[in-house]
Amino acid sequence: MHPTEWLLTAVERANPATRLDSRHRDGSAWSAGNDVVPLIHGRCYFLQLAACVDEMRAGDLLLFTDWRGDPDQRVNDDVTVAELFSRAASRGVGVKGLMWRSHLDRLAFSEQENRHLGEEIEAAGGECLRDMRVLPGGSHHQKFVVLRHPGRPELDVAFVGGIDLCHSRRDDDNHEGDVQRQPMARVYGHRPPWHDVQLAIRGPAVGDVETVFRERWEDPAPLTRNPVNFVADLLRREDRTPGALPPQLPDPEPRGHQTVQLLRTYPPRLQGYPFAPKGERSVARANRKVLSHARRLIYVEDQYLWSEEVARCFVDALRASPQLRMIVVIPHYPDVDGGVSLPPNEVGRRLAIEPILAAGGERVAVYGPENRAGTPVYVHAKVCVVDDLWCSVGSDNVNLRSWTHDSELACAVVPDDPMGSADVPGSEQDPMTLARDIRLRLAREHLDRAAGDDADLIDPVDAFNAFAESADRLEAWTRAGRGGARPPGRLRPYRIPDLSEKTRAWATPVYRAMLDPDARSRSLRRAGDF
Repeated sequence: MHPTEWLLTAVERANPATRLDSRHRDGSAWSAGNDVVPLIHGRCYFLQLAACVDEMRAGDLLLFTDWRGDPDQRVNDDVTVAELFSRAASRGVGVKGLMWRSHLDRLAFSEQENRHLGEEIEAAGGECLRDMRVLPGGSHHQKFVVLRHPGRPELDVAFVGGIDLCHSRRDDDNHEGDVQRQPMARVYGHRPPWHDVQLAIRGPAVGDVETVFRERWEDPAPLTRNPVNFVADLLRREDRTPGALPPQLPDPEPRGHQTVQLLRTYPPRLQGYPFAPKGERSVARANRKVLSHARRLIYVEDQYLWSEEVARCFVDALRASPQLRMIVVIPHYPDVDGGVSLPPNEVGRRLAIEPILAAGGERVAVYGPENRAGTPVYVHAKVCVVDDLWCSVGSDNVNLRSWTHDSELACAVVPDDPMGSADVPGSEQDPMTLARDIRLRLAREHLDRAAGDDADLIDPVDAFNAFAESADRLEAWTRAGRGGARPPGRLRPYRIPDLSEKTRAWATPVYRAMLDPDARSRSLRRAGDF
């Protein structure tokens, strides 16, 4: 396997304005020689983040972006997000953050939380700006943190994935939920169980993640063009001008065996991004390319899985490869209740899953998880593993919004070219196992297996059958009234909601216009291209 078979070239990214590819001396659109470790769930991620930030000292640099940030969210039993970043700033660490400005709180988003987190960081000497440079109805959805240490590059690390620095995320594999809860649909209970994934990256790709931050930070466009926001910011004396960043340090030296490619979505805005004047859809392009190579197993965990246009990539793969199987793990229920909010979510799900099942038949299995108490677990993870060679973890969901409309960041990871990379010290991963390692870790959780109990999960067919047998046992036990000992496993088959023609008639246009907008040009839509 060579990376060009599974990763996008700079030409295929189709965004020559970005520095992300041109910064590499060899002209490649990725960085080799990285150590990449999956951090399953917010509790694990927050503990590592806190430990790394506590090591930072004056002159170091902490950069972060987020969709939502709650200042009082605890990263461990003693420290909140605001305290962690503010203490770093007070020690002389350069703390720079970009938070999505969000909509009004009365619309159940996070404007007030994001502003308050920024205020606390700025009071300690850092700088945290609210960024609304998005399409109408869009969001900055990227979630990453970069830590750089002049003179101590061995400590450099980037955390990239789907975990926000906010309420409900600090859960673990027991899935009892975060005591600092975010309101959700009633079916998820008082402390909604939360399933999520982040990556810790060490090696040259840290410089790539930093470049993504710098491109956004250095965008000269106003943070918002809304005149109401402009006046409100003046009255609050809110910081609206990004300060200068120190020169970017050289990339850390190779220390592992993984090749990392950063994939992004930026929409085509009227004003344009200097680093993506026509937008960027490398998330969509990469998924489409790699799925065309899939031969044995596609494993997906996703918050939504919407859109027949996006589903077509999976449909084509299943039709092209008769031996290909697909396992999907999604939430049993959307995160919203109500006769108005719920049906558009269910429409989007039907539009994706029905054609996938039609193409794959018994080779496709769709599940939703629950905890041992029987409470549904909300899947917020955005993970795709193809043939145990390529994996992607990021902020991007499998829908048109993430593939065309909002800002997103994902990491595609493959093994370094065996013929072209020398052994390097310090790796925590076997050179050929990261994608498989993520799949097996997630499988052990879903099947209630102990660490190492996965010999029968290596082969894709065996893994597919093991999931099915476990889910069938749990479903039968549930239908029988949940009497006696609960069988091991946490997955139950997902049932597509039955919607009347009348409901679909009004919910479908709402879904397309508001929940899952398509920012592609008319020509791309007609061509079915990204």
